[in-house]
Amino acid sequence: MTLSSLVVSRDWAEVSVLECILGGLHIGVDVEPEPKRAREKLAKSKIDAVIVDCDLDGSIGFLRGLGTGLNAVPLVIVSGSNGQTNLADMVATFVFKKPISVEQAVRTLSAARNMILDGRLRYNRHALDLPVSLAYGSRKKVEAHLMNLSQGGLGIRLPHAVALPSPVRVSFQLPESKVQMKVQGEVAWIDKLGNAGIRFLDMSPAVKRDLQLWLAQQYLTH
Repeated sequence: MTLSSLVVSRDWAEVSVLECILGGLHIGVDVEPEPKRAREKLAKSKIDAVIVDCDLDGSIGFLRGLGTGLNAVPLVIVSGSNGQTNLADMVATFVFKKPISVEQAVRTLSAARNMILDGRLRYNRHALDLPVSLAYGSRKKVEAHLMNLSQGGLGIRLPHAVALPSPVRVSFQLPESKVQMKVQGEVAWIDKLGNAGIRFLDMSPAVKRDLQLWLAQQYLTH
């Protein structure tokens, strides 16, 4: 799934640079030179990031109106000449000055993309269909079926309802990857049909990063 952005500007040199950078970051771009129409678009659709040219007539009023009846906008990124971003500095997550430096824009938009993805992936569950091993106690082990995976845990289906003590050691391999996940978790819930949710515990930074990168890749390509 491609992330989305709305560029509110009629500075076509700026727009051209932004379109090139955003495209390289797998962020879709919709350009709207009229703040009024941009507001109408925001009211009708979900946008991940809004980039506003503060030199554009009507842009300051547009920025003041963000958050009043519009769909939630996780990120506001503004650009403008010196002296045109005082209000923008208060409402924006990121700010860069014009003329746009490609290097600065790449850094800013990359950081914005990472923030958007972190927010999306925090609550996203990726459906899977693969085996997973659960171990507990000194030698107890049970095979299960992995149904979905997120940054914080996974959903499984056991062959039959069984009492699983916490903690459990979870082992599985990420599809189309050499990454072998071995994580400690706790049973968050389990039903009479053998469906259960496991919450991850004490994940090492390296394993956490591998999981985040894999989930981000799946999110952007499916």
